[in-house]
Amino acid sequence: MKIERFEDIVAWQKAKLLTVKIYHLFQSHKDYSFCDQIKRAALSIMSNIAEGFERKTNKEFRQFLYIAKGSCGEVRSLILFAQEIGYISSEQFTELYDQSVEISKILSGLIKSLSTV
Repeated sequence: MKIERFEDIVAWQKAKLLTVKIYHLFQSHKDYSFCDQIKRAALSIMSNIAEGFERKTNKEFRQFLYIAKGSCGEVRSLILFAQEIGYISSEQFTELYDQSVEISKILSGLIKSLSTV
C-alpha cells in the first residue's frame, strides 16, 4: 500500500492525538516554560513526520522520522518529570507515556521499512 498523504500515516495520526491531549492538559498550567517545552516537543513529532514525507525521498523522510523519534523521547522525558513533580496524575502519565512509546515503535518500524526500499 502506497501512502499518498502524510495524514494517512498512522504515526502522524497518533502523534496528532498525543499533541492535542498535551495541549489540553497543559493549556492553563502556570509553569509556562515547561508547558511551552512539552507542547513544542509533541508538536515536533507530528510536524517532522509531515515535513519528511513531503520531501518525497526515502533518505530525507528517514532523517525526519529520526528527528520525530527523538522528539518522542523528549516528550517521554518531560512527562516523567511532570509526574514526578505533581503536574500530572499517575493515570494521565500512563496514558501519555503509553501513547509516546507506541508512536516511537511505529516510527522505528517505518524507519526500518524505508531502509529496505
